[in-house]
Amino acid sequence: MRHIPKNVKDANLIVGIDTNDDAGVYKLNEEQAIVQTADFFTPVVDDPYSFGMIAAANALSDIYAMGAKPLTAMNLVAFPIKELDKSILAQILQGGYDKIREAGAILLGGHSIDDQEPKYGLSVTGIVHPQQVLSNAKAQVGDYIVLTKPLGIGIITTGIKRGLVSVEGEQEVIRVMAELNKSASEAAIEANVSSVTDITGFGLLGHLHEMMKGSGVEAQLQAQKIPILEATWDCLKKKAIPGGSLANREFLADKVVFDKEISEELQLVLCDAQTSGGLLISVPAERLEVLLESLRKHKTLVSAVIGQVGLGEPGLIKVAMN
Repeated sequence: MRHIPKNVKDANLIVGIDTNDDAGVYKLNEEQAIVQTADFFTPVVDDPYSFGMIAAANALSDIYAMGAKPLTAMNLVAFPIKELDKSILAQILQGGYDKIREAGAILLGGHSIDDQEPKYGLSVTGIVHPQQVLSNAKAQVGDYIVLTKPLGIGIITTGIKRGLVSVEGEQEVIRVMAELNKSASEAAIEANVSSVTDITGFGLLGHLHEMMKGSGVEAQLQAQKIPILEATWDCLKKKAIPGGSLANREFLADKVVFDKEISEELQLVLCDAQTSGGLLISVPAERLEVLLESLRKHKTLVSAVIGQVGLGEPGLIKVAMN
């Protein structure tokens, strides 16, 4: 980020490149602000349609993390058109389109290039009230920390690439990645939470560190309360560990304090680089039950209370087993 030129001053810029928020926000008038994001990546699963769904859900998640409603989307495509059959591209685009429509947004078009490695994602524009933008830097001391999808996605998708995951395990992780964070976002808005971010490449601990540092507080987590996909453990035994997860663990070495009961394997899971992970929500104690009830009503994959925000070194995370 330090290499990106700084923006000129603009009174309508609510969220720009100076923070670690999930998307940019620009006020149009007193009632409306647009939210913009873009995200694309290489395939994480073999099935083209599933890849399209996952990539679209991942891009849309940034809009949901800001408390916004997706309005329009544009495809971002790189594809080796001379090497792979066009039907594969068609399936990818269909998967993306179906998720865009599920989100209630409209596909406007997009851009494609001929590239040796397939890549797919979206540029998404959403809308939100300027006074109702959710931030990843407003957690408060005493807030509870809630997670809406299980961890282990990066480890399992690495295992899939190496042929180490059962059909059932692959179907389960695809279901998790393709799940929109729409319901979780709606629940967070209903409960008037303090802070929200979505969990992607920096893993649970990386994104929680950003939230805590931006808010000037620290976090205490209870590892046994953190939901983890079952196939994760078998993949770890077989050394299916993504490079991104190892890099996260190294980066967080002086930012996380693990109790001695936390195994090296569990530490890696908590640092695991996620694709289309869940929302990480900080909510005041008096609104915790409202949030949990709303998450259950909206049928999110999980609604796990995994820790609490405390007064201490900004950005520090302390992980105990209980």
